[in-house]
Amino acid sequence: CAKLGEGWGYDEINLNCGCPSERVQRGAFGACLMAEPQLVADCVKAMVDAVDVPVTVKHRIGIDKTESYGFVRDFVGTVAEAGCRTFIVHARNAWLKGLSPKQNREVPPLRYELVHRLKHDFPALRFSINGGIADDDTVHTQLRLLDGVMIGREAYHNPWWLADWDTSFFGDAPRDITREEIESRMCDYMAREAAAHGTPWSNIARHMLGLRNGLPGARRWRQVWSDHKLKGLAPHAVMALAHEPAAQDA
Repeated sequence: CAKLGEGWGYDEINLNCGCPSERVQRGAFGACLMAEPQLVADCVKAMVDAVDVPVTVKHRIGIDKTESYGFVRDFVGTVAEAGCRTFIVHARNAWLKGLSPKQNREVPPLRYELVHRLKHDFPALRFSINGGIADDDTVHTQLRLLDGVMIGREAYHNPWWLADWDTSFFGDAPRDITREEIESRMCDYMAREAAAHGTPWSNIARHMLGLRNGLPGARRWRQVWSDHKLKGLAPHAVMALAHEPAAQDA
């Protein structure tokens, strides 16, 4: 699988040791692998030997009621010896029983300080932090202490938050672009994909439903883009319909 990923042009191969869902556990992967650090190390070693791109690991700070720092420290130490140099850490425990995947993203408390300790104890390794990060100030704070920040569902539900990041975090010149321009470019992309592969625009549009998050008219805008009765229309025509109710609410 790692070779396939490299062949498809991916920049890295990531082994997920953080997902707590029961379906994932039945397949013996995800967060339950944290209980078997040597097995994870063996997997990482095999992948490192097979590909030239970096092999990274995403994991939690613990599983179930195991809350000692020593647990995650020893996990990282064992896996690092196999050749993993980058760890993406969701700063919550994963409860393998009793919580749904959604609850596992909210109920176990965030413990950022454990990720900071990992960086202190393994300064040669790269650590990115994940979990509960939803504003620029928190991102800046974490980047002063760690090598990176991973944004998960907030980027999906509120993608406009990322619009100024090239300026805020990478020093690029500000870009004067609007949500409507982004939406129009997405319509162009939908049209190209339909022409090239027959992809329905709805398969793409559902992933941009957070674009107007928090704006007046956003609910009805989402309803239009989610209306499969409109699937026979061209994407730009759907966009025009979507902005009629949005304009009325503005």
